[in-house]
Amino acid sequence: MDKLDGHLAVVTGASRGIGRAIATLFAKAGARVAGCARDEHPGNFLDDLTIDERNRCLHTACDVRSQSEVTRFRDEVDTMLGAPDIVVNNAGIVARQSLRTMTLATWNDVLASNLTGVFLVTQAFLPAMQSRHSGRIINLASIAGRTGTAMLSAYCAAKHGVVGLTRALGEELRGDGITVNAICPGSVDTEMLKQGMPGGKPNMTADEVARVALFLATNAPPALTGACIDVFG
Repeated sequence: MDKLDGHLAVVTGASRGIGRAIATLFAKAGARVAGCARDEHPGNFLDDLTIDERNRCLHTACDVRSQSEVTRFRDEVDTMLGAPDIVVNNAGIVARQSLRTMTLATWNDVLASNLTGVFLVTQAFLPAMQSRHSGRIINLASIAGRTGTAMLSAYCAAKHGVVGLTRALGEELRGDGITVNAICPGSVDTEMLKQGMPGGKPNMTADEVARVALFLATNAPPALTGACIDVFG
């Protein structure tokens, strides 16, 4: 039996990078996966699957900054696949800019995509998890949620927020049978690294981060909650 056979996982930002790697790995581990991305990209994790794996999954557009879109996504997942056992909050963007020149619109966009989206998606799917007294929530933070990086002030602020939200929600849901953990990757070979750190050298692949997510979704003990797993390479 595959590790995630019979489980349903929701993965945001599943069209590329770490989200695509997680959605693909979970599907190959037996899960039904509901992935989403802000836009209908020409490629997404479904392209990485066999026909049988693809038939039990879905990918749709959802802007996690929008409560109405998240609600629609939740309802679509519930209608087509059911209530999730696992929620992976991965969607996010980066803006490389000095604080002095950054507009309020850019600041708000980065925080909405990386932090408010985690709140909205988790809030949307949480009641079904609480009703079953089980579930695993995995948030993608970053090394930027542990340290500061010049020219990435909004991104660092958002990812520090994801770390704080993870720790607080882990305590809040400790008695509900739901674990909440975050992954804090270092430099990963993705388009986001090229945007945020031009010339930066990756020290790991998206697939390596996906394997950490698989551990948190399967083998991690229930006592492991509110933790932030550093994966710095």
